[in-house]
Amino acid sequence: MDILFYLAAFFVLIIFFGYQSIIYKKNTREKLLFKLNKQWGSSPDKDYSATAFLRIRKYFDIVKNDKFVDEITWNDLGMDNIFKSLNYTQSSIGEDCLYNRLRSMDYSEEDLLEFDRLVSYFQENKDVCIKFQEIFANIGQTKSISVYEVIHLLGDLDNRKNTKHFALAAMLIAAIGSIFISPPFGIIATITMVVINVLQYYKSKSKIENYFICCGYLVGLIVNAKKIADVSDSQLSQYNMEIEEIYKKISVITKNIFLMGTNNMSGSLADMVMEYVRMLFHVDLIKFNSVKRKATENIKEIDRLYSLVGYIESACSVAYYRQYLKEKYSVWCKPDLTQEKLGIVADDIYHPLLDNPVSNTIKEERGVLLTGSNASGKSTFLKTIGINCVLAQTIYTSSAKCFRINRCLVYSSMSLKDDLTNNESYYMVEIKALKRIIDAAKSGEKIICFVDEVLRGTNTVERVSASTEILKSFAESQMNNVLCFAATHDIELTYLLDSYYANYHFEEEIKNDDVLFNYILNVGPATSRNAIQLLKVMGYDDKIVSMAKDRADKFMETGQY
Repeated sequence: MDILFYLAAFFVLIIFFGYQSIIYKKNTREKLLFKLNKQWGSSPDKDYSATAFLRIRKYFDIVKNDKFVDEITWNDLGMDNIFKSLNYTQSSIGEDCLYNRLRSMDYSEEDLLEFDRLVSYFQENKDVCIKFQEIFANIGQTKSISVYEVIHLLGDLDNRKNTKHFALAAMLIAAIGSIFISPPFGIIATITMVVINVLQYYKSKSKIENYFICCGYLVGLIVNAKKIADVSDSQLSQYNMEIEEIYKKISVITKNIFLMGTNNMSGSLADMVMEYVRMLFHVDLIKFNSVKRKATENIKEIDRLYSLVGYIESACSVAYYRQYLKEKYSVWCKPDLTQEKLGIVADDIYHPLLDNPVSNTIKEERGVLLTGSNASGKSTFLKTIGINCVLAQTIYTSSAKCFRINRCLVYSSMSLKDDLTNNESYYMVEIKALKRIIDAAKSGEKIICFVDEVLRGTNTVERVSASTEILKSFAESQMNNVLCFAATHDIELTYLLDSYYANYHFEEEIKNDDVLFNYILNVGPATSRNAIQLLKVMGYDDKIVSMAKDRADKFMETGQY
């Protein structure tokens, strides 16, 4: 009777745990679907740790080729924040591949059109997009570990034997069995072995923690890749078929994987019980060695699966982003990258991070020189054009009514700082940044570059002289392959470069002792001189303002102070 009682109790517990797991998973899925639907047309609500981008960019650092958005340009344009604004990904894989896509500048027209086809399909079929997002969420995310990097280091990990783990598990089972022979001894032996096994478990696992996490993640990827392949959709058939073929080759990695678990367990009581089983019997450590070996043997297939899943998830994320642009700004477009002559056409272009941006229109086939006072909109306009040049050539999306450019590399020299580590002044950092653009132009690749306050780190005479020649060299490029947008306070440049650059300006209005900016782009060089008047607005003594104005007028008349 006692045996029947214990068996009944055991089966009741199994049923309870199973029921609890089902309810937990159901509630978790409902919350996820609610979140995915809520984000459609809204901004993403992700939190980023201090080390998040170190992990996210690892994939890019490993796979990047010769054509990419370099560090200076990426930081100048504030592309980390742009990435955050369009990062609707649910898995680390999608996050890695989306970041890599934004920094890679080597996509052919065919590549971009195919990506656009997939994005457009997801945008027009929200239910399909959310179905995939749910699968990606099941794959999950790691906090600070680059799965791609660690998986490629598995082959360097020493082979570990399972003898110790088998022995400890056998001894624990023997101790539990001895309870039925000699209860006092058996209980003491069982407690002793439980303590030993748990301590040995954490000691062994700590040595391979990152590898272990990534193997668990890899298993989750493979399991969910099968779900992606099983989605019946003619628009995705080419990807599903390839994923299915890869799955057949590497599915052996997932055999008996319940022993090891994945990084996306539900947190139910059933999972908790299984965690105790792993701690006591080391079944996950034993399984790890098998997963490690098979993953190393199939690294090429894993690489391809990683990129395929990341590609599809990136397309889902961009579909969300386009919907967000549509609902928040009402205006976005697919760019035209087919024009042959170097130039730009931007109609109602705006900065996609501003809540109430002022849109502007420009059409030019030569460089652009921007003038205007501080805070009038020069830098924001440069960034707006630069960001759209990147987005157009990576995710085939522009925050404009119409945007047309050549396929080109994007460079900038804008938000620079002195480098105390290398004992370099601001001026040294600046001329190095400009030199890299000049060197890149020699490759023959089409380049669009953005320079804010040219050579601000030196005196006026040398700044104007050197700036003139540098900007002129861009315009006179022997291969006619550089389109430069430059912002400056030096009005002299508008005259010296008039035959090379089109002049545009932003202006402000001082009204009732207040400074008003409309952020509208105007044709021609800036003509207003409000810098001294601003001193008065800020409460400077009338004598200082008057003397400054007289001195400026004298210089404009005589060329001397």
